[in-house]
Amino acid sequence: MHFKFITIIARQEWASIFRSKIPLGLFSVLLIVSLLATFTGWQYVSKFNHQQKNAHQQVHDQWMSQPNRHPHRVAHYGYMVFREKSPLSFFDFGLDSYVGNSVFLEAHRQNTVNMSEAGFSNGMLRFGELSMAMVLQLLVPLFIIFIGFQTVAGLKQNGVLKILLCQKASYLDILVGKTAGLTAVVWASFLPLLLVSLIAGNLLITGEISGETLLRLALLTFLYALYFLIITILVVAVSAVSKSSKNALMVLVLIWMLFFIVIPKTAQTLGGSLYEAPDKIAFEQAIEQDVSKQGDSHNPDDPYFAGLKANTLKKYGVDSISALPVNYGALVMQEGENISSNIFNKHFDRLISIYKSQNAISSVLGFIDPYMAIRNISMNLSGTDFDSFTAFQKQTEKYRFEKTKRLNEIHLTQIKYQNDSKQKVSAKNWQEQRDFAFQPLTINQNLTAGGLSLTALLAWVLAGFGALTYVSSKRAYQL
Repeated sequence: MHFKFITIIARQEWASIFRSKIPLGLFSVLLIVSLLATFTGWQYVSKFNHQQKNAHQQVHDQWMSQPNRHPHRVAHYGYMVFREKSPLSFFDFGLDSYVGNSVFLEAHRQNTVNMSEAGFSNGMLRFGELSMAMVLQLLVPLFIIFIGFQTVAGLKQNGVLKILLCQKASYLDILVGKTAGLTAVVWASFLPLLLVSLIAGNLLITGEISGETLLRLALLTFLYALYFLIITILVVAVSAVSKSSKNALMVLVLIWMLFFIVIPKTAQTLGGSLYEAPDKIAFEQAIEQDVSKQGDSHNPDDPYFAGLKANTLKKYGVDSISALPVNYGALVMQEGENISSNIFNKHFDRLISIYKSQNAISSVLGFIDPYMAIRNISMNLSGTDFDSFTAFQKQTEKYRFEKTKRLNEIHLTQIKYQNDSKQKVSAKNWQEQRDFAFQPLTINQNLTAGGLSLTALLAWVLAGFGALTYVSSKRAYQL
């Protein structure tokens, strides 16, 4: 390759694109759509998080205002936990609209996260929502196609390609130069817009930018730059092997439909077929069956709890429950909580494993569809992916178990077994319990989850330059 020729061709490509009014018009439309998506996304996330904070404060105030009462009544009074959207969810909505936003925590029962936006919307949601990530992932490739489909095919039609090849420029120099010129146009048009939107949106939502957030923004910008480069290489390669601009445009539009409509839908269907997950009713029934097999705390004749009673009496050296120094009823309730919680966690982990296997299909298909790869890693870094949601579900269950366990300990030590239900304890016992605070996944955890997609993007770049080298070596593609 000759760097001098590549630079000249890249500059010529840059100049020819900006001489035309069509690219400018297309960019203006995408700019308006991108700004609209950013504004509406920021406005929606800010309003949503504000509502969630107000609802949380209301629930917390109600919890704190409870009078002196029996701790088991407090356990059944319950507590509502609300999920706020991540600061970068204004950029990439990801799964946020399809997963729940709140969960009711209570003793003896593990509730799933409910109140998803999809549950309250009409069928239009299946067509997607306008976000800046969607604009960059779906519409910018169309922009690249329409400004680049004739970049090499056009040279063949007007005979300029033969002239260039006669001036010591190799076909590879021409292809790399065209790719560099197109990439420079796309990067200059959209990367500054992306970075500024990410910084401004995050500042407006959180009021600050941490070091980890800056790293997320930098990685997102870098990965979208790679994605634009991949699409540009693909456009140049198709244009190079096409005999006319018309053929190149037709093939590229078909590829766009394949990448952005056919393969994503196929991945979803294939994942669900290969790894079938139980529905909510079947999931809950399986848990109930396992709990009943392990031990029923509400059945006085249950063998497991009969053994617990015998062991407890032996441990304290007494011959009756009333003689125990602790409240046996609370001990039974906590043991029932331990059983149901362990069984729920096992079933939940198994369910999550099935869903992860389904999602792995889309990660693998990222090696044949760059859209799948950038979509997955974009959701990971934006905190709107499946792993972020399951982390919330697991943290809420852990919080529910610890809260219930603490109330049972109060019941165990501060309530006497005789006349159990008529006794009360000070409200300070539950007012001093810590509030729930969701801990988002770290950037290392996000990158680990999106490792396959990241590898797929890098593989696409290497394969793209390999394809350009192969095309340049074939005489048939120069005619």
